[in-house]
Amino acid sequence: MVLDGQRARVDFALTPVARKLINVNPNTISWIGLILALVCGAIFYFSGYEGYDWLLVVGALMVIVSGYFDALDGKVAKLSGKAGPKGDYLDHVFDRYADVFMIGGIAFCAAWCNPYLGMLALVGVLLTSYMGTQAQAIGAPRLYAGLLGRADRVVLSTLFPLIQYVFLHVAGGDYASFSIGGFDICWMEIMMLWFAVVGNATAIQRAIITWRNLGKMYPDSGEGKGGEE
Repeated sequence: MVLDGQRARVDFALTPVARKLINVNPNTISWIGLILALVCGAIFYFSGYEGYDWLLVVGALMVIVSGYFDALDGKVAKLSGKAGPKGDYLDHVFDRYADVFMIGGIAFCAAWCNPYLGMLALVGVLLTSYMGTQAQAIGAPRLYAGLLGRADRVVLSTLFPLIQYVFLHVAGGDYASFSIGGFDICWMEIMMLWFAVVGNATAIQRAIITWRNLGKMYPDSGEGKGGEE
């Protein structure tokens, strides 16, 4: 949780807009954020086509806009008194789809990412979020611990496409990719590698914390399986 704990710092950009949209259904704002995430994923995918690398910049900006709407729906819900479990559930569902859309757009673009690395990145991101919400679902505290929260992913998904674009057009693109241990890797793949490694590490960290918390909450309970999903 490098940046998730700093969300209050962006209230200055959310509250004024949320007050003007106080009569808008927060779920409508959630839908807008989801659609923007889908568009963002498509933009990242097509940015790998020859002559369309400028879409990296557009995609980076779209990540910010989509993330803004993702935060805005919750702020509108709180200010209007419409916050509730249904909206919270919808928000979590849409967040996971947004992750798949945006990261998947990069994962399946051969110009930016090895597909196997892309799949590992998706697994890391989804498991990180799952471990946090699953903790809450079984009665343990909701977890935001770890190095790869949602806010961190938004920031990295904004910065690395911009870095990739800049290095593609600096010094003839000589620094757009480089070799590590005999493997060629570009800046977008470095981001995906971070999602894959740190995402899965964060998921494991959250699983261990939840297990320990449950041990403190239910010291006399068994360790058998409680049910199927």
